[in-house]
Order: sequence, then structure tokens, then C-alpha cells
Amino acid sequence: MPKFSTFASAVIGGVLLASISVVAQYKMTVNADRLVNAQSEPQNWLMMNGDYGATRYSKLSQINRENVKNLRMVWALALGGMQDVGQNGPEAEVNPLIDNGFMYASDGWGTLYKIDARDGAKGSFAWVADPGVKHQGNPPRTRGIALWEDLVIANLPDGRVIAVNRDTGDIVWDKLIAVTDEFGSRERFFAAPITADGKVIIANGAGDGKTRGWIAALEARTGKELWRWYAIPKPGDPGSETWKDKNNAWKTGGAGLWQTGTYDPATRLTIWGTGNPIPQYDPQARPGDNLYTNSAVALMGLRRGRHPHAVRHDDRRRRAEGRRPFRAERLLLHARSHQRQVHQGDAVRQRSELDEGTQSEDRDAP
Repeated sequence: MPKFSTFASAVIGGVLLASISVVAQYKMTVNADRLVNAQSEPQNWLMMNGDYGATRYSKLSQINRENVKNLRMVWALALGGMQDVGQNGPEAEVNPLIDNGFMYASDGWGTLYKIDARDGAKGSFAWVADPGVKHQGNPPRTRGIALWEDLVIANLPDGRVIAVNRDTGDIVWDKLIAVTDEFGSRERFFAAPITADGKVIIANGAGDGKTRGWIAALEARTGKELWRWYAIPKPGDPGSETWKDKNNAWKTGGAGLWQTGTYDPATRLTIWGTGNPIPQYDPQARPGDNLYTNSAVALMGLRRGRHPHAVRHDDRRRRAEGRRPFRAERLLLHARSHQRQVHQGDAVRQRSELDEGTQSEDRDAP
């Protein structure tokens, strides 16, 4: 059974302008159609960034510029996760998900909470699910959860991905996905998962920790890993010719994915931004364009879409010496100017192997 925590760390609060209507209990699951049309349910917040396009926009109008000054706290509910948090405190960088009056959230150590917020006067825990993350060697940091049908899905600080039954709080599956890689560096999750098309899209964000960033898909009902794409290609893979060093810099190449991507249901593309190469301040150790770092990448199953390269060779020392720095808001502009550099492997012209469950050759699924 789920374990209830009594340690206070963060607060989930309710705000009220006049009154909040009680939402009738229902049995509807968060299915594919609801996620695709999330913007048509402004009373809910079904995914980390609001919708598949990551617009983070709400159509609700009851709270506006004129009356926002009148907001006041109505109730507060303390979460757990305050143990062993260090000087930064618990890093629960999460938007609570909301489905018809129930809130789903997590604390920094990955404990999940379902909160009944239907009563305008108070909130109460429906369940608390503690997956038992060991604190030693792990940071108290989570950055979002996802919903799929009757499951609440979370990345954990220790590299596991879990699915919890949304009605009972029982753990349905528990898979260790992010691990210490074959070169001795630790992979970690720094972005919320995306659920789409019966799959859970996750990413390794520990590029600065000398790992190779990757995107992977898990089967939503079982947690089975279906495929994995590495943002730093190994020798012989498309893009490996852009790592021209003799130091095997690709082994610790970076390109961490620490911002949750988007998903386009029409094309079945998931689009993510990758981070900087490693070593950050020694570009001579990694000559070449260093694909697929500092890029926007679009993936569909195992096939690559376009990945315009925003910064062709990331030399941070030169930028620090006065050159115009790369700015995130200029990503598309830079990308367009380098579209002639886009690499498309043979797999682009082949049918996606997503549904067959074929995975990357880089790593066998656990």
C-alpha cells in the first residue's frame, strides 16, 4: 500500500475569487484523445506544459488583470521530501497536473501525491505513493510527471521510471532506465516525461555530467523500453563524422536534454532541444560541428527528422571574450541559416520501426 509521509516541504495551495464549484466524481481516463485536445479542457491541466505544443497557455478567464490582486490563500497542504535536501532545499520543479478536481504532484525525492481539491475550503490527500528513492548519491530534484489513461508516470532522481495507478496509488511498474553508463558517468532525468501514442518519451539530461544525451520511448502499460536515440552518435552512426578529434570525445559528449520536448500528433514527431557539448570550455578537444549538440531534433520512432544545428561549433571561450552569445530565442533563426547542414540518415526514408518495438543498437533494453 502507498506510504503516507508526514514531513513538510512544499505547499499546494488553493486560491479563491468568489466560489469554486464542486466537480462531480467521474471515471474518465486521460486517454489519447483528451491529451491531443487538452486545450479544449481549460478547467484541467493534463500535461506538464499544458498541451503537446508546450504553449503553457490557459483559456480560463475568471482570473484576469483586473482582479488578480484580490487573490488570497484559501487552503494549504504540506508535501513531504524535506529530508537530506542540502542548501538548495527540495527541488520539486513541477506544475501540478489537474484532472476534474484532483491534483497530481511530486516532491523532490519523487514521492507522488493525489490531492482532492474539489472542496473549495480545503484540500486532502487521496493517496501518497513513496517509491523509496535512496537519498545518498541522488539529488532531491524532480521536474514533472505525466498522465496516461489510469496511470500517473514519473521520472525519479535515482534513474527509475514508475507508473502508479491513479485511483489507488499502487505502483503498477517500476523500471531502472537511467544508469551509470559504460564509461562511468551517471545518467539522470532533468525533464518531465511526455505520454503519447501509448508510449512514454523520456530523456537523459545529464550532458554536463559527461554522459551522452538520449531520448527513449517506453511502453506506457508495461514500462518496456522500445527504442533509444543518442544525441551523440557513436563511431559509424550518422553525424559521427562531425566529431573529428582523436580523443574519443563522443564518449562524454554531452547534449543533455533538460527541457521537456513537444509532440505533434499529426506527424508523430517529438521535438526536443539538446544542450552543449562536453568539455564545455575546451573546443580544441572536440573539433568539428559536434552533432547533435545545441540542436533542435525531431524524432519519429527510430527515424530522424530534421535537426537544424543552432551553434555549429560551441566555443564558449570565444563567446566569453566578447562575441555575440547564442540566445535561446534566436534558435529558429540560427537553425534556418544552417538548414543546408541538416543531416538525414537512410532511416529517414524508411518506415518508422516504432510500432515494431525495434530499439537503438547502442544499448539493449533492460
